[in-house]
Amino acid sequence: MTEQNKALICELARKTVHAEALALKRLEASIDGCFAEAVELILASRGKLIVTGMGKSGLVGRKIAATLASTGTPSFFLHPGEAFHGDLGMISPEDILLALSYSGETDEILKIVPFIHSNGNRLISMTGNPESALAKHSDVHLDVAVRHEACILHLAPTSSTTAQIALGDALAVALMKMRGFTSVDFARLHPGGSLGRRLLMTVGDVMHGDNLPVVAPDCPATQMIHTISKGGLGLIVICDGDRIEGIVTDGDIRRAMERRQSDFFSIRAGDIATRNPKTIPSSEKLIVAEREMTRNKITSLLVTDEGGRLAGVIQIYDIKL
Repeated sequence: MTEQNKALICELARKTVHAEALALKRLEASIDGCFAEAVELILASRGKLIVTGMGKSGLVGRKIAATLASTGTPSFFLHPGEAFHGDLGMISPEDILLALSYSGETDEILKIVPFIHSNGNRLISMTGNPESALAKHSDVHLDVAVRHEACILHLAPTSSTTAQIALGDALAVALMKMRGFTSVDFARLHPGGSLGRRLLMTVGDVMHGDNLPVVAPDCPATQMIHTISKGGLGLIVICDGDRIEGIVTDGDIRRAMERRQSDFFSIRAGDIATRNPKTIPSSEKLIVAEREMTRNKITSLLVTDEGGRLAGVIQIYDIKL
């Protein structure tokens, strides 16, 4: 590929992104009380928010439904063609319909509108034409009109689908805020994700609790080296009975070797230990441990039980698995 062709391709990409950015700016300016009405309608509903749409609008609708469902608004996607051939039974009277059609004249959607009204459902439409049949038969209309598509032929849904996605995200975020949806709620709905793991699991669930590298304050240098190597955690814990006295890391040992040189082997663990090391209860959530390590710029925390005794060690690598 020639440099000229590369430049042309990059320029086309920039123009596409610019056109879609302009569409989003126009969308931002057009958001009005109708959007608030839609949010209010959804919040007041005791049913689900059912999203429907054909073609590219249908694909966007699937994404919107998934985002809503994962952020506290029960939602699913219903294909309008399948709905017209039996799946209308999936719609309960207390549900709300969100119908996406840029033209507002999609036949498959208009065919199910009579059922929606007779079933007592409220209808929110998202179209690019406020004068369309779908818009006029809706309880609330959300305008996603764009001046032109980013497609070089101004035909393929590009800017318009970007506007639909953005307004769908805006609905989800507004509903999250109004419901008081928290990160804990998010984790509950995403237990398999990294955030869910950090928010739901405790330090005690993942800590290193067996064969801990523990030594007494008078432990000699040779034993320190042996214990830290065998422990595999890059540290040893100094304990006097049940009381945690300090911590020595492999870095502390290296620095002591450089500083003490010939008399290094005469030192004891207590001589180079960091006193009052950072600890965390085993009952704390992983997210708290992560924040503590980040705030203190460390990679390990000593874990304590209810009595304040050493129960284990947790490292940043255990959290970010």
